[in-house]
Amino acid sequence: MRIIFYGLFGSLAFGASAVAATGSLMDLGMIDRAVADFTGSQIGQPGGAKLPVDRRMRLSACPAPLDLSWFGRDRRSIQVACPSAGWRIYVAVDGADVGQGMTAAPAPKLIRRGEAVSIVAQGHGFSLARQGEAMEDGAQGDWIRVRPVGNKTETVRAQVLRPGKVGITLP
Repeated sequence: MRIIFYGLFGSLAFGASAVAATGSLMDLGMIDRAVADFTGSQIGQPGGAKLPVDRRMRLSACPAPLDLSWFGRDRRSIQVACPSAGWRIYVAVDGADVGQGMTAAPAPKLIRRGEAVSIVAQGHGFSLARQGEAMEDGAQGDWIRVRPVGNKTETVRAQVLRPGKVGITLP
């Protein structure tokens, strides 16, 4: 359940003057809108961001699409990242419906124990992939143990990205 919000669309919608006025800084309102689109709820509403992104932050403009994903097992945060600019932030989500006696629906398991997966390690300017086997079930954003093919004893921890794919991001 990964949604990519295209920064180009936001730039076109707000005109070149807004981009020129901010220089090379990210429009934080664009992040708020991307989070609202991702959750389907507005800021302050159940299921939406608790608060708008702090306007004191100075993030580099993101020339590529923003990358949004749930963070944590309880899905109380959203990770918003701009891999090309090298930043990521976490936005707290209002889980009021969870705290009032209702339980959140468990995230669907995208990877099952024993399933063949692609393990991707990536960092600034590189990406490596290797085949492996999942040692645990995992939902979107979960960190699970995987065993690289050909290695019977060692396991690594990787984050579930999508069905059949787990990843590790290196600094």
